Amino acid sequence: MKVYQYPKLGLENLTLAERPLPQPTAGGVVVKFHAASLNYRDLLFAWGVYNPHPRLPAIPGSDGAGEIIALGAGVTRWKVGDRVCPIFMQGWAEGPLTPEKAGSSLGGGGILDGVLCEYGAFHEDGLVAIPDYLSYAEAATLPCAAVTSWNALVEVGKIKAGDTILTLGTGGVSVFAVQLAKLHGARVIATSSQDAKLERIRALGADETINYTQTSDWEEEVLRLTGGTGVDHVVEVGGAGTLPRSIKAVRQGGLISVIGVLAKGEGLNPLPILMKNLRVQGIFVGSRQMFADMNRALTVAKTKPVIDRVFGFGQVKEALEFMRSGAHFGKIVIQITP
Repeated sequence: MKVYQYPKLGLENLTLAERPLPQPTAGGVVVKFHAASLNYRDLLFAWGVYNPHPRLPAIPGSDGAGEIIALGAGVTRWKVGDRVCPIFMQGWAEGPLTPEKAGSSLGGGGILDGVLCEYGAFHEDGLVAIPDYLSYAEAATLPCAAVTSWNALVEVGKIKAGDTILTLGTGGVSVFAVQLAKLHGARVIATSSQDAKLERIRALGADETINYTQTSDWEEEVLRLTGGTGVDHVVEVGGAGTLPRSIKAVRQGGLISVIGVLAKGEGLNPLPILMKNLRVQGIFVGSRQMFADMNRALTVAKTKPVIDRVFGFGQVKEALEFMRSGAHFGKIVIQITP
């Protein structure tokens, strides 16, 4: 089978190679991948930031969708032909995150390879069913970005109708956060650097939008839009470069879900966190149970993931370069089979 792998780190070193077709083990299945999607994590891995000492050669990519083509002995959850997505952390079925569960992520250069390949072998417990109304390309967008947003807003955030949510940018996590927030009846304030993207995010339901290149003190505009109170919850994907502004934009006793590291910045002063009685929560994707719960909610609403562009399997480098440009809105998908 064809796989993408890094014999050594560096985006320029990503190569298309051949590996043996995987075989199912007891309790396991083989999945034929039809689509995959990219995350900023994939660039961080290529640059040696995500895991400076990976096991090489490594197949990257955490988000895939395909069909089961073979079963190992004792498999009871699935049958041949079932449409499935592998979960991000193969060992995190439910409950709290542990170091062991975190070490079972796909495509990060650890013990498990990723999904940028034609076939993959998984334990039957490491998969979820794809909702019937979604295509393989749409389903491939869910395992990381969508589950992360669900964890932040629903599992940790306990979102309720009438809450006000602030999202930063228009990448995969932020776009899913807007969709999920509106699904729960929340008010959304969204930011972006481009008016065209803000127009698209308003079409998805965002109630107010801010162009942060035109309004450099966007946190002050958030306060104005909330009558000086601040938002209930910030879906924080910027990291060090935006977190101080998010702290100003959130209400007393509010929640900031720290998800991304897109913006560079200096050291953080913890005093405002103390004085505003804030909760700052790191979010590292989510469990199989969260994924299944989210899929049920998406199915009821028939929510469609937003895909910016679909690249062919021979265009993975081009897709990663497109992600690096920051020009995308929503998710970038790799079509593995025609």
